Amino acid sequence: MKNSGIEFLNKIYKDLHLKEEVMHTSKPSDDKNKKVERYMDRIEKVTKRAVEKNKLSLLKKYYYDKYVIKKENVPDSYFRLEERIALERGYGHIKYNEQLKKEAIETIIKEQEDSIDRWLEYFTSEETSYYPTWFKYYTFQGMLKLGVYDKEKSEYTKRTPSTTKPFIEINREAIAMLYSELVKVLNKEEILDEELEKLLNNGSFTKIYSYITKKLDRVNKETANSEEGIWKKYNQGSNPEILFNDIHGKGTGWCTAGGIETARTHIIGGDFYVYYTKDKERKFTIPRIAIRMEGNRIGEIRGVAKNQNIESNMEKIVKEKLNEFPDKEEYLKKVKDMEMLTYVYTKFENKVELTKEDLRFLYEIDDKIIGFGYEEDPRIQEIKDNRNIRKDLAIAFDCKEEEISFTKEEVLSGNIKYHYGDLNLSSLTSAKGLKLPRYIGGDLNLGSLTSAKGLNLPSYIGGNLFLGSLTSAKGLKLPSHIGEGLFLFSLTSAKGLNLPNRIDGSLNLERLTSAKGLNLPRYIGGRLSLKSLTSAKGLELPNYIGGDLDLYSLTNAKGLKLPSHIGGYLSLRSLTSAEGLELPDNFDINKLICSNEVKRQLLIKRMENREKIEIEREKIKRK
Repeated sequence: MKNSGIEFLNKIYKDLHLKEEVMHTSKPSDDKNKKVERYMDRIEKVTKRAVEKNKLSLLKKYYYDKYVIKKENVPDSYFRLEERIALERGYGHIKYNEQLKKEAIETIIKEQEDSIDRWLEYFTSEETSYYPTWFKYYTFQGMLKLGVYDKEKSEYTKRTPSTTKPFIEINREAIAMLYSELVKVLNKEEILDEELEKLLNNGSFTKIYSYITKKLDRVNKETANSEEGIWKKYNQGSNPEILFNDIHGKGTGWCTAGGIETARTHIIGGDFYVYYTKDKERKFTIPRIAIRMEGNRIGEIRGVAKNQNIESNMEKIVKEKLNEFPDKEEYLKKVKDMEMLTYVYTKFENKVELTKEDLRFLYEIDDKIIGFGYEEDPRIQEIKDNRNIRKDLAIAFDCKEEEISFTKEEVLSGNIKYHYGDLNLSSLTSAKGLKLPRYIGGDLNLGSLTSAKGLNLPSYIGGNLFLGSLTSAKGLKLPSHIGEGLFLFSLTSAKGLNLPNRIDGSLNLERLTSAKGLNLPRYIGGRLSLKSLTSAKGLELPNYIGGDLDLYSLTNAKGLKLPSHIGGYLSLRSLTSAEGLELPDNFDINKLICSNEVKRQLLIKRMENREKIEIEREKIKRK
């Protein structure tokens, strides 16, 4: 498959093997296929290294520089169009002066960077791990050429260096369908759609993706609005083709519906539930909600609204179904948040004044708004775009408008209660004289501080906290609330480190060599890196880790008690024996990074345990 994929790239990009970056990785004796193969291997290694070393931001910057619009390329026609739209919306004759243009260009660039981020994070995620590098390259390069989707013409416009729109949204189902059908064509297998087969043989990503998008859109338009439906359960380990065939081509946007391999992976991991409503023939065939299990826990819930959120009229269906699951509380919060957001959005649509409670919810002051999709519910930004944010926040915090900051200059002037957005103070090497607000809505970057002396952190940080240069926790008092991740890359000792009880993002303590004095949170929503620990002595891990657990340097499993839930990969690369190692019951052994010998020992142990369980079951039956 790899060889045919490389040949496919050379067919589509006839001069790819002559490009400087490809020639740089090749040898004089290589033919064009070998040159491209080496280049794909190089991309894979560089990307993997960036992910493993938490340096994806450097990779992102490379793509920003290469593909994001340059400020000098933003055309004047963009500002004229914005002036016309403002007039049509009742804002009067707004003229873009140099300052407004500068602000608009910064927004355009930021939105394009964010959209690039989503693609890079998608293609470096576990979800796309089974896609080969050549296919990711083909898809990513094709995506870079697409402008916006014109539904009337059923095609994408061409992207140019002066295109101001963000890069297209990820359609997981379209990508999965593209891969599934392209593999069949490369393997010279017959596919049912003759038009699609012709396009795949031609290889134009723009035409193929437009065709698939149109096909999925057509199915979406045929979807009924009825709430009446039935739940169908697909048991763990059952035939994935049944699930795939039931939801494939129905325009859900779910990756499970796009390719049989994804469906197989999901069915191996746990049960799968789909809620179907009636089609035009009054049969229950229209998928509206999906619940994917990871063992006995809910892995994710997806709907068919924008960004795979749950449709508002489906929220009560989800709420009723959740009563069947032991971890329902986690998902009930999502349902509650979506109900509250629908309430606030309805008030906004009807021009009803928002209360202080509404505003604290909207600006996520007391808690994050959690939805069911991959991205933030678009209604949140829509409301904010039509509000005076500074005034809203002043009401929410019972303070003056001048006590709300938006820029670094404003926040450093002092007397600030709440800072809206991220605060990048990565250039500061000392906290002397630094007066931070009590609340920061986004990230706080103090990545160059080498000492916590004189550092008074906010009590609330809504995003990530970066303290990557601190080598000691002496004098460090962390916020009571960190909404996302905590990064202490350089900390070598846990002495004096008091961590919050819960971290919703990742926790990086990659240079700790001992667990002495380390009290970890009971819940970590993202990744936990303890890659320098050589012993599990004194190590008490969280009950729940939503992402990867990196214990790279651990040489034996003595005293190691793993969490009941690990959502990502488990790295035990330095382990020489499986003695004393007990994996969580429902942990997928394919997500274990270790030596082949350790994995072999664990597989034998798992088989023996299953045999014991079967023997016990037989005994019970006889009784």
